[in-house]
Amino acid sequence: VPAEAAELAAPAEPELAAAAPAVLLPERLQRREAERQQGVERQRQKKEAQVVKEEQSEFFLASFAREREAVEALLATGTLEEAASRLQAMQKLLTGSVRFLAPYEVRQGQESVARLQGELAARRQQLQPKKKFAFRVLKKEAAPGSAPRPAEPTPPDPAAPDAGLAEGEAGGPALCGFSGAQDAELELGPAELLQQDVLLAELRGCRVLLRGNPNTLRVRDCSGCTVLCGPVSTSVLLDGCGDCLLAVACQQLRTHRTRRCRLYVQVTSRAVIEACSDIAFAPYSWSYPGIERDFESSGLDRNSNNWNLVDDFDWLASDKPSPNWSLIAEQDRITCWD
Repeated sequence: VPAEAAELAAPAEPELAAAAPAVLLPERLQRREAERQQGVERQRQKKEAQVVKEEQSEFFLASFAREREAVEALLATGTLEEAASRLQAMQKLLTGSVRFLAPYEVRQGQESVARLQGELAARRQQLQPKKKFAFRVLKKEAAPGSAPRPAEPTPPDPAAPDAGLAEGEAGGPALCGFSGAQDAELELGPAELLQQDVLLAELRGCRVLLRGNPNTLRVRDCSGCTVLCGPVSTSVLLDGCGDCLLAVACQQLRTHRTRRCRLYVQVTSRAVIEACSDIAFAPYSWSYPGIERDFESSGLDRNSNNWNLVDDFDWLASDKPSPNWSLIAEQDRITCWD
């Protein structure tokens, strides 16, 4: 009886083994069909998103071109306040469109805004009363015949924000800033900075405090400096600097020919670096009494900060991060600036 039972049981196992694929096969087919449908749905959503993105891009390009033409016309007629307002709106349009624009479209937009900002600054300087510049010239000419002054043989007085600091710049003399100082504590307040174009040039080992709301900020050929700045209405340009620490809030940040710098930023568009190395980013954390008022006058949105979104124009690989910049680890960030 056991032998007969074994013989009867033996065929049952192949039958069960044959039945198993019959049960599993529909499940595999169903799973494969579900995956296929999911893939089709993903492709459909991707195609729709691409269409929307293209439509948004076309709308942006048309709107941006109209705003650019309007600003150029206002600059030509000398209506500078309205031109500045339209230019700020133009920058905000670009900032709000970054997420769906191609990198080259973002770059073209940033270059257009920077060009118009330069033209606006130049027009403002053209319309400045001539007596201010003449006063500086007379002052320099009178110095040799006057009584000896201890400040004459030293580098330019860092406390004077109107001492012709931007000589050699394409836009002419700067309205505000410091130049040529070394190992100095330099400071400007809200009344001096309000909507001014600020230049910091050729500083060495200086600590610069800019408490207020400038229109633009340029930091050029500085080394070993700390620059702490309040909210900037439009753009910040860092060019030819090394071993510097910068804290700034702005709409647009561009960094050229710069190395070994730490940047604590609030930026409403994407930061841009070019010909740079060893640049480290962290969120803006500097504060001072009255900073909220300066943020209001700057028009910057405190809730919009792309501090960790950086475009390196020298790094084209999309599958690998740029070796030219990094993020400062949270435990290594500065929290006390005193």
